Amino acid sequence: MAFKYKLVQKHKKPGEPDAGKDWRGTPASATPLTGKAMTRAATKNTTMAPIELEAALDLLADFVPEQLLQGHTVTIPGLGYFRLTFKSKGSDSVEGFDPKTMLYDVRPVFVVDRAFRKRVQDNIVFEDGGVQKDGVSYATRADFIQATNPGGTTTPTPGGGEEEDTGSDGSFG
Repeated sequence: MAFKYKLVQKHKKPGEPDAGKDWRGTPASATPLTGKAMTRAATKNTTMAPIELEAALDLLADFVPEQLLQGHTVTIPGLGYFRLTFKSKGSDSVEGFDPKTMLYDVRPVFVVDRAFRKRVQDNIVFEDGGVQKDGVSYATRADFIQATNPGGTTTPTPGGGEEEDTGSDGSFG
């Protein structure tokens, strides 16, 4: 199955509008599965009932925060692990450090298991998911090229999609 991406025009250097723009590939996210749809799909062709997986995930969702708040890292075998992280303001002395006011931006972080990441990276195939420019979405790169350059033709490019063909051989003559 292919993973769709779309091209979006963004500033080359965020915060520096004069630096110009270039085209960046971004995930063309699909609508997420509901919890029930996900558990049905995950338990398909198994002896586990979807409701059992749903119950296990509910237990895990209750268990992980409890463990994180106790200072533990929580490993989910085959997927990765959760840990807590936060930012801290500095203090001139040990006595002057107040964790209630100086520790902030507490957030759980999930670190993906290396084997899981490799399985995804080794099997991904990208598919043209279109172009978005100035609030307009085009279904494919070819549609964008045709809409923005109606007189030009298009030729296929590596990795899918199409590229403008101006008919020039690149010479100056």
